[in-house]
Amino acid sequence: MSASGGPWDGSGRADDSAQAVRPWPDQPPAAPPPPPGPGVQPPFVAPPTDGTSRRRWTAVGLSAGAALLLCLAGVAGFGGLVYFGVQAVREQAQGTVVDYLTALRDQEFGEAYALLCDSVQATTSPTEFARASQDSPQVSRFDVGQPSLATAEIEVPATIDYADGGVRAVRFLMFQDPSTGAFEVCGEAD
Repeated sequence: MSASGGPWDGSGRADDSAQAVRPWPDQPPAAPPPPPGPGVQPPFVAPPTDGTSRRRWTAVGLSAGAALLLCLAGVAGFGGLVYFGVQAVREQAQGTVVDYLTALRDQEFGEAYALLCDSVQATTSPTEFARASQDSPQVSRFDVGQPSLATAEIEVPATIDYADGGVRAVRFLMFQDPSTGAFEVCGEAD
């Protein structure tokens, strides 16, 4: 033993007779070795969330659904607009032919002449039209069919019964007056 009473002598070597003493008696024993494998596993599978991710995806889903609904409503609205526009054209064209044939049947040639398009009125005066209508067989009854919009021209079919017993199938050509928007009879299709 050394002079100081410790396990060390003055040479810097430990005294063999002394027992190994921990330098800090309050220190816990050495930590256990790390577990085998690639590393330490976390105490839980995934970190806890506060719900923001779920709320975000719910908001994205609802926004996408609302956008899809608005697009479908727009397409349906446009389709309805086209459909009802075509129906309006058909009804107006058919109504004009009914008015024209009614005026001829009732021998109101001025009203019938007013329903003719500008190009026909430019080549025929009201007097000439009235004379030609009086000289032709009188319309006794008629049946107007559905207009055809398949071509660039609108054609309205009609079956006309005359007072002399004759029957004639006619397809009237219709044009829309650009200044008034009204349909006018512009002759017969071949």
